[in-house]
Amino acid sequence: MAFSTRRGEATQLASEAARRKLKLVIACGGDGTVSDVANGILESGHDTELGIIPSGTGGDFRRSLEIPTRTRDAAEILRNGKTRLIDAGRVTYISKTGIETSRFFVGVASFGMSAAVIKRVKQNSSTLPAPAPKWLSGRIKFGSSMLQTALESPAVKVVVQLDEDHERHLTVANFCVANARYFGGGMKIAPDARLNDGRFDVISIGNLGTRKIVTNAPRIYFGSHLSMDEVHHTFAKKIIARAAVKDDEIFLEVDGELPGRLPATFQILPNALRVRCPS
Repeated sequence: MAFSTRRGEATQLASEAARRKLKLVIACGGDGTVSDVANGILESGHDTELGIIPSGTGGDFRRSLEIPTRTRDAAEILRNGKTRLIDAGRVTYISKTGIETSRFFVGVASFGMSAAVIKRVKQNSSTLPAPAPKWLSGRIKFGSSMLQTALESPAVKVVVQLDEDHERHLTVANFCVANARYFGGGMKIAPDARLNDGRFDVISIGNLGTRKIVTNAPRIYFGSHLSMDEVHHTFAKKIIARAAVKDDEIFLEVDGELPGRLPATFQILPNALRVRCPS
């Protein structure tokens, strides 16, 4: 058993464990911890398997895997579950120190309003009074932050290229590159996403305006937003995105973390990670 004490340390711990050829490394935490552990395994180049004991605020990746929140049930999956090969993503971007860098992701990477929502959630330390369950507290935090952000954050102008297509100039409230179905504390942003189909679900939400974002928030949370005129859904294996205005800083959200900004390149890695899942 090892405890991480700072951001990124779980990646180092998992990488060292994988290089020692351990068969299973279990991440106990939220989406950030799971993502860090997955990064360590993928960086190692070994076929160590990822297990999950859910904790933390978000829990979006475990939702896509249908891993329950109760520790006893999750532990039962670690003991008697099945091994599943899933895709992962790699994103190359500009870090907070201005250096081009890259990391892996297992859930969703996005830019636009979502990055501002995550920043607000992290800055807001208030919680629901006990005995509110952590999953409910997290969902309310994300939901209230989304509504507050909708009142303040304008749409962003970007240039996007999907696979070998021509570049497109877009104005978006949010743009998601989804390997999994959920992000933002239970928002079913890519309801049809599959973890092993060798491609990303790309969800582009146009400039809805504050009122329409607020009134359609339930549709986005429960996954019925793809039929909206302002929402576009397609598939791609590689996405390149940059700000349309040269000096604009458009920040990234990757598995619930804020590692940097555009320009960014997203690439799918088919069958890259072994994960312990329900039978």
